[in-house]
Amino acid sequence: MLAPALLLVALTAPPDALPPAARAALDGPALSDSPVEFDGEVDGAFHAGFPIAFTLAAPGAWQETGDQNPFTAYHLTAEFAFETDEPYRDPGVRVPGYFAADGNAGHTGADAGNKWRVHYRPTRPGRLNYQLELKLGDRVVAAGRGTLDVEAPPDAPAEARDFRRRGALSAWDGRLVLVPPGGSPAGGTPFYKTGADSPENLLAYADFDGTYSLKSKPRQGESHSEAPHRYEPHVQDWKNGDPTWGDGKGKGLIGALNYLASAGVNSIYFLPHNVAGDGRDVWPYADPDDRTRFDCSKLDQWEIVFGHCDKLGIALHVILSETENESLFEHRDGPGDGDVPFADTRKQYYRELIARFAHHPALVWNLGEENGPQEDDKPLSDGRGNTNAQRLAFAAFIKETDPYDHPIVVHTYPGKQDAVYKPLLGSPHFDGVSLQLSPMSKAREETLKWVEQSAAAGRPWFVCLDEVGPANAGVLPDDADGAEENHLAVRRALWANLLSGGSGAEWYFGYKYAHNDLNLEDFRSRANVWRFSKIAREFAEREGLHLYEPGPEVSGAKGAVAATRPAGAGRPATTLLYFPAGATPRLTLPKGPLTIRWFDPETGGEWQRGRSDSIFGDATIGIGDAPDDARDWVAKIGG
Repeated sequence: MLAPALLLVALTAPPDALPPAARAALDGPALSDSPVEFDGEVDGAFHAGFPIAFTLAAPGAWQETGDQNPFTAYHLTAEFAFETDEPYRDPGVRVPGYFAADGNAGHTGADAGNKWRVHYRPTRPGRLNYQLELKLGDRVVAAGRGTLDVEAPPDAPAEARDFRRRGALSAWDGRLVLVPPGGSPAGGTPFYKTGADSPENLLAYADFDGTYSLKSKPRQGESHSEAPHRYEPHVQDWKNGDPTWGDGKGKGLIGALNYLASAGVNSIYFLPHNVAGDGRDVWPYADPDDRTRFDCSKLDQWEIVFGHCDKLGIALHVILSETENESLFEHRDGPGDGDVPFADTRKQYYRELIARFAHHPALVWNLGEENGPQEDDKPLSDGRGNTNAQRLAFAAFIKETDPYDHPIVVHTYPGKQDAVYKPLLGSPHFDGVSLQLSPMSKAREETLKWVEQSAAAGRPWFVCLDEVGPANAGVLPDDADGAEENHLAVRRALWANLLSGGSGAEWYFGYKYAHNDLNLEDFRSRANVWRFSKIAREFAEREGLHLYEPGPEVSGAKGAVAATRPAGAGRPATTLLYFPAGATPRLTLPKGPLTIRWFDPETGGEWQRGRSDSIFGDATIGIGDAPDDARDWVAKIGG
């Protein structure tokens, strides 16, 4: 629903600086004829946690590729503040906006119009004041202001997945948490990722406008995509009432997201710009070689998909570059004016993505896939590694521009993590790490390393597994030769991360097998992986793993991992122990009789009894008597 709002328009730019239609508006109808519209009502009201779109109809007309560039010459900014009776005024928040063509470009395909839009997600109920200003340089072209009432979030069923109801994703004390509207991160609900890292070119979708492959042939050691995705196996998963665009487009990708959500996936990893990268089939621009003009209809269609993700409870992991193009902006467009190379086009890219998508409640910015390390000895190229100073500058810019303080991480090579991550420890601009592991058996070691080192630096990071190797295989399709052994290693890596203070994983699909990192069409190819990942995530949520601390150390069983919840409030200490089939791990437990129960991490279900209901704790005792020695188990000891 679109409704007019109170408006005040000022035209102070010189007539010769405006588009022809805007110049004509100086002698045209009354200023109040240029309305602001807003959209985002649910059940007839605006609610905290639910984004609202404010659209300003400015006097004039602009085109994506017109003589005057609407993306560089003009800037829309909005300010929002709640009225308050408290002695201190609400300081409010500034939110960037963007050129929206005709205001409905996702459906019409328009590349021209007079609509400018800003998205705002209210964080609490109350009387909201808003003011929008569209500027040409420093001169105001149009401005709108008004008020609207924001109500508390509507009641949500206990099983609701919708992030607008459940809360916004935030980093807090080394964890990812969901913060409900009006809440604080300290009281947030822990969030554990069980997501899809592939395909990285998720947005190379045939139903998006202006989307095609720039590839002629693949480079050695990378997967190959002949044409954009269609996700045809998932058209069956689209449901009546689900979104589409244009003439019924989008059912394949929307259906794929429906399937993933039903399978327990709660995060997706994707690149919005892979020009010069592996896929070379995703970019936000009207022309992949012009990084100053964006494709309004394509980005509106992305927004439709991301809005559906919000409702499904699927977080957005936005990978801002990949190793092959991490310096593309500076190489092709110049280093910018500062001491640290930072191209103006990169800033524009970051700002446009923030303006269009930062209102989504569950989003993580990732500076880049396999980013760095610093390569001062190499000439500037598209793929030269970013420097530590650049990573800090890029993250600082995003933190300053993003009104919602979404978490920021960076991904890098397994052997380069010390070089990339250690200089970032303690930085106020970084919230976590995005680990690439090969072999995946290092999950415990690497998770614990960055949990502990970040805490020692005074800013604890959340730690996620976002790519497991080897690179050619990753996580195999269920029907591939060797899948059973591969999936066992994947499951052990996930549990090792969770029991070491980690925040979960997203699964990468390699380049050697069907439905891989670039050509995946059917997410059911990893149905078994989604199943056991969901079991692990639900266990973490149910058992409250955020209350556990890694340890004690385990001996006698390679790959065994333990975590302990300290005793308190009349409750004895509890130890969770994951160990491989047939092993007899040894660890130190409190002296005395302790109950022991067993959980099957492959099939889930209830706690089971072993061959004994209790053990006698002591220094370095062995744990055995599982229900079936041929399977992996999680033992719960004490508590």
